[in-house]
Amino acid sequence: MTQFPHLPDALSAALSEKGYTTLTPVQEAVSDPALAGADLLVSAQTGSGKTVAFGLAMASELLAEGAFAPYADLPHALIIAPTRELAQQVSRELAWLYAKAGAVIAGAVGGMDARNERRALERGCHIVVGTPGRICDHIRRGALDLSDLQVVVMDEADEMLDLGFREDLEFILEAAPEERRTLMFSATVSPPIAKLAATYQRDAQRISTIAAREQHADIDYRALMVDKSDRENAIVNVLRFYEAERAIVFCSTRAAVTHLTGRLLNRGLSVVALSGELSQDERSRALQMMRDGRARVCIATDVAARGIDLPGLELVVHADLPVNREALLHRSGRTGRAGSKGVSALIVPLNVRAKAERLLREAQITANWDSAPGPEEILAKDQQRILQDPALTAAATADEFDGIAQLLEAFEPRQLAAAVLRNFRAARSAPEDLTPVTVDGPKPRARAEFDRATWLRLGMGHDEWVDPKWLLPMLCRAGDLTRRDIGAIRVMQDHTFVQIHEDAAARFMTGLGPAMRLEDKCKVEVLAEAPEGLDRPAPKPARWSKGGDDRGPKKPHRKGPPRDRDEDFGAPKGRKAAPWAREGGHGEAQKFDKPKAKYGKSDGKPGEKPAGKPFGKPGGKPFGKPGAKAGKPGPKKFKG
Repeated sequence: MTQFPHLPDALSAALSEKGYTTLTPVQEAVSDPALAGADLLVSAQTGSGKTVAFGLAMASELLAEGAFAPYADLPHALIIAPTRELAQQVSRELAWLYAKAGAVIAGAVGGMDARNERRALERGCHIVVGTPGRICDHIRRGALDLSDLQVVVMDEADEMLDLGFREDLEFILEAAPEERRTLMFSATVSPPIAKLAATYQRDAQRISTIAAREQHADIDYRALMVDKSDRENAIVNVLRFYEAERAIVFCSTRAAVTHLTGRLLNRGLSVVALSGELSQDERSRALQMMRDGRARVCIATDVAARGIDLPGLELVVHADLPVNREALLHRSGRTGRAGSKGVSALIVPLNVRAKAERLLREAQITANWDSAPGPEEILAKDQQRILQDPALTAAATADEFDGIAQLLEAFEPRQLAAAVLRNFRAARSAPEDLTPVTVDGPKPRARAEFDRATWLRLGMGHDEWVDPKWLLPMLCRAGDLTRRDIGAIRVMQDHTFVQIHEDAAARFMTGLGPAMRLEDKCKVEVLAEAPEGLDRPAPKPARWSKGGDDRGPKKPHRKGPPRDRDEDFGAPKGRKAAPWAREGGHGEAQKFDKPKAKYGKSDGKPGEKPAGKPFGKPGGKPFGKPGAKAGKPGPKKFKG
């Protein structure tokens, strides 16, 4: 009896050989026999096995007779993926899943050799996997015939729409037979996805395995606070602290990927880059280096890493914060896959903490807030690693006995231990020093702390339109303060009271200088005690309004007479009328006392040509061929 009785024997055997004992929720849902032949709109969590899921979902059409025909002809299934890497990954997954069924899989991926792809399509295949642009190109050139197509699968449909592939998708779906089956897989079902599904699917069954958007249990989310000038140093320290076998660092732009890759290579880390500006060969080589262990860190953009699966990925670092909740979940979903544990670390500079908190709140993720690891923590972690190093814990072999005896005879055990420690540290990059930051951030002091405070009197108030919103940063700049050093601000009619914490008062006075002026704008006076009447600040002046009602005083006109118009639509009263309004009112032609000269300078008589030198180059030389004199015609031209 097969382990998965509801699946075809070929797929059940392939899953068993791959080590599958149970199916994930999305795989179990789409392979339900009751949904055979139905269009599906599926949303599932990143890393939940969606590739195998749609491979199982389309088996009811592809393996109706138990296996494929021995000689492939026109394709029966078409899988569309947004990126080259994801298309190649899908091809690898379907290759082992349908190997026992005798499937022939062809690719149509942008960046690959189109001639080889056309030859493969001409030889015949059962399944085609590709990207939208290259698939459209093969259809237009007649290399890809979709007349026998039974199933169309759109993987990461939301990402394809975000990348601008809507027209390509519509062209492909319109070229496919109407009686096909359409399966659409998307991390989220946004309105554009729902509209696309309503247009090209027939009574699609909605499947969602995202349970209340709960946090991925296998991912440890950590938000690491750093000073904004220490962002790159913090990334180095995070990579050193965890020393993951495979890690991926996400940047927001290609330029950031290039810059950070060079920085980490200089620090001796084994790094590869993955961005859209690289060729397909370079991107494939980078992923292969990550898979076979020659590289341990991949620096990538969101688009380049969309949907890729790096086995054993233990660490995800967000060098730049994601743009939205979906990007955060997608990035973090590269780790913690198939039951393994992983860490998702967000590098959070102090000035963008509010944005990080909003992202985590929208994604309903609870992160552990901490400061980025410093040198002491990293060296302590190294000490634990060296004690667990397999080179020290493994038993000595027979061919090592002579060398061990010579070393023990030549050196003391303490010297040998020091050599081991030095070699261990030399193989690793030194940790970076970071500016100390507190996890709580620069929040305002508690009100009780301002019992020890100095009061200042500023020589401007409501009369000068003082507003605490712009006064606060002015105070911080002048005295090298932070907002937590400033207490109450009370704006009066012609002056303002400001409360400065006693610990920062001396620093503030030094910043003001002997003139005791705030940015050369107002005089600052130190008060011996707290002023009176702080509970009754002066009322703000009413804002100008168009009318003189209770909204405030009427806004005065600019200087000049009232702007009431004359009855003949001429100029405002008291002003010179426009030329067309001087005689005859509105619409009469403009009249001038003196007509303009036709060209050149005029001697005052209308209609006459100006006197003086003829027009031409400076110096009065006339235009024409060399040798021509003014007033005489040039040489005649004879025809024939």
